[in-house]
Amino acid sequence: QVQLVESGGGLVQPGGSLRLSCRSSSTIFSFKAMGWYRQAPGKQRELVAGITTGGSTNYADSVKGRFTISRDNAKNTVYLQMDSLKPEDTAVYYCNAEKYYGGNYWGQGIQVTVSS
Repeated sequence: QVQLVESGGGLVQPGGSLRLSCRSSSTIFSFKAMGWYRQAPGKQRELVAGITTGGSTNYADSVKGRFTISRDNAKNTVYLQMDSLKPEDTAVYYCNAEKYYGGNYWGQGIQVTVSS
């Protein structure tokens, strides 16, 4: 059974940066795609950034130019570099892996708080 373990969250001031990491217990090539979602209190979970096995990326309009998704295949890890953070980026961030045969794996979620 695959596990996704997130790290790197915390508290940061507006304009600051954080890097989230998601390490899979399985090779990331066993998935169609991996990505990051987030959910703020009282709001629906939304896709922030995704990356396919082939390396194609996509981003939510609200984070384009500020966030970058990348991967280290040897470490079975996907990263989310978050720069120029805003208070509206505050949320629980979830790592996601899409299965080839349908369905998804999810990480436990990690808190990101942007506040002065």
